Amino acid sequence: MEPKITPELIAYHGLSEEEYQKILSIMGREPNYTELGMFSVMWSEHCSYKSSKVHLKKLPIDGPQVIQGPGENAGVVDIGDGLAVVFKIESHNHPSFIEPYQGAATGVGGILRDIFTMGARPIASLNSLRFGSFDHPRTRYLLEGVVSGIAGYGNCMGVPTVGGEIYFNDSYNGNILVNVFALGIVKIDKIFKGSASGPGNPVIYVGSKTGRDGIHGVTMASEEFDTRTEERRPTVQVGDPFTEKLLLEACIEAMKKEYIIGIQDMGGAGLSCASSEMASRAETGMEIDISLIPRREEGMIPYEVMLSESQERMLLVVKKGCEEEIERIFKKWDLEVIVIGQVTTDGILRIKDNGRVIAELPARSLTEAPIYNRPSTKPQYLDRVREFRLHDIEEPKEYNDILLKLLSSPNIASKEWVYQQYDHMVRLNTIVLPGSDSAVIRIKGTRKAIAMTVDCNSRYCYIAPYTGGMIAVAEGARNLACSGAKPLAITDCLNFGNPENPEIIWQFEQSIKGISEACRILNIPVVSGNVSFYNETQGVAIHPTPIIGMIGLIHDHSLYCTQCFKKEGDIIVLLGETKEEVGGSEYLKVIHNLEKGLPPMIDLGREKIVHDTCLEAIRAGIIRSAHDCSEGGLGVTLAECCISNKERRFGATIYLESPRRKDALLFGESQSRIIVSLDENDLPLLQRIADSKGSPLKLLGRVGNNKLTININGDVIIELEIERIAHYLL
Repeated sequence: MEPKITPELIAYHGLSEEEYQKILSIMGREPNYTELGMFSVMWSEHCSYKSSKVHLKKLPIDGPQVIQGPGENAGVVDIGDGLAVVFKIESHNHPSFIEPYQGAATGVGGILRDIFTMGARPIASLNSLRFGSFDHPRTRYLLEGVVSGIAGYGNCMGVPTVGGEIYFNDSYNGNILVNVFALGIVKIDKIFKGSASGPGNPVIYVGSKTGRDGIHGVTMASEEFDTRTEERRPTVQVGDPFTEKLLLEACIEAMKKEYIIGIQDMGGAGLSCASSEMASRAETGMEIDISLIPRREEGMIPYEVMLSESQERMLLVVKKGCEEEIERIFKKWDLEVIVIGQVTTDGILRIKDNGRVIAELPARSLTEAPIYNRPSTKPQYLDRVREFRLHDIEEPKEYNDILLKLLSSPNIASKEWVYQQYDHMVRLNTIVLPGSDSAVIRIKGTRKAIAMTVDCNSRYCYIAPYTGGMIAVAEGARNLACSGAKPLAITDCLNFGNPENPEIIWQFEQSIKGISEACRILNIPVVSGNVSFYNETQGVAIHPTPIIGMIGLIHDHSLYCTQCFKKEGDIIVLLGETKEEVGGSEYLKVIHNLEKGLPPMIDLGREKIVHDTCLEAIRAGIIRSAHDCSEGGLGVTLAECCISNKERRFGATIYLESPRRKDALLFGESQSRIIVSLDENDLPLLQRIADSKGSPLKLLGRVGNNKLTININGDVIIELEIERIAHYLL
């Protein structure tokens, strides 16, 4: 027997009294247990974006290259030659904290389904990971589980993990972040969408059997953690990458035959989400009989079937009369396939069980949750963390040890020990391996390549979310420019605390404003993304972390660039300008244990000038290496250029003249800076390009020897053997 609807049951489902009253108004009656569950998951923050929609509307989403913007399973942009790139980033934070292996693995599985649901074959994956302090007792356990889950699923699927980022900070002790990005290629005339059009067309269930795993996963992702976090393990899905590989191939085969009208992944909120969203997009209805759904557990009630988030399942709407062909294809791949219903004209989502109606409600009522414009307040902590003056800390007397400490800090040290667990060469498309500014994947059959990166400095966003949002976009574009790519579009994963807290909403508002401003000036639209709220435990929120995933196009894949020095005798040049800015820097945190001071300012006009200069010089064939100057400043950037060449490491001799403090000069994180190396004979051409754009250009020194030597105002301040640097950084 289904439980009686009580105020306690309504609250358990995460619905407010006002929301329940709206449900009563929509239905004209009291919902039953199954219907209440469906409203609960579909009106959860994770599915409905009810606290973020009013702010997300500020993001620029249009551009001549945009084929599909936000609102579908993934964004799509045109790259010419009749081809398009499909890409998206999503979070799987709460599940990964509770069960790190399965949480991360199913995060990979879910984002890959978002890509091939659109008709694209996934060809690359990235990830952006945040963990607590490296010394926290759970960090290593969580890190090992997450990395193993990503590797286990991605490697089995045959999709290369080509890059990403990992950061550690105390704010993530109670809530780690696992954001996964995937990208695929599709012909422009073969793009599919999640739409249930054509009344009378059959609705077909394909993939794995349905179990009880993941029930209320999206509800759990829309709540703060508390002392009972471990009890939520049953809400974490369990993945099977081998079944997903079969599902991928079967879907691609069926799409080639032009049998499919619409297709949707049964991920978050499971069948409730897939059925209601497909019908809503097409302004149709849908009738399905869940007694037909294959199950792997006995005694499942309708509530469980509708809310299950079992993995590797799809919902298809196909052309009437093509049922037998679809069945043949999916059975060939050893997958479940069964007609469970049909598209209707009345706009009603009607769920039956052995012919008995057990849920009946307007499809749009599930997809159109209440929208909140929540109050916002500037956080009280800001005055405290912004209160910093450089002369409050003593200027160091010895710099070699400081550089080595920075190079060995978890946020800067090489992540090769992680990337080695990922297969980044499967399918043989990878041109630039993990470890450079951007990953680069060739597009087979063309001369083109796609560069991709994920970026965000959450410390900047904590201290100044507006500036931090701008810098996240700017750094992503800068990384692409360093690889030789022109930015095309953005997907974002916006990770924040509890939106019911006005201070969290203020962080979110300001970050969105910063991202929007940078996107407009740099002319990069946002085409897909994800919002993850409630990333906090017992009232302690993470640093605001709006991850920016960005892709760019390289028209000739022979003209890509990487960060490492490549030839002795080359000259080293800085594009951009160094200022005295150490607020929010890795130097302050690692050396002085301070997360204080305003982050570096950013002039987006100057930023674009530096990008354009670097990009034109790479396309002219004169740049041998290019590296974004970010965490750790000039000192760390130069060290990375010296040791990241796998074939041969090169030293460098640098000469700096400046009245600024040496620590600010070496380790300040001024924006809009790129270090390039080139043949000395090509310097006049680089100077002409820089002058034509209005970009600052400064000669720093020369590649060579087996040491990194940095002279400031005539004095040798840093002198370290390259192999010693490599020992610390690697």
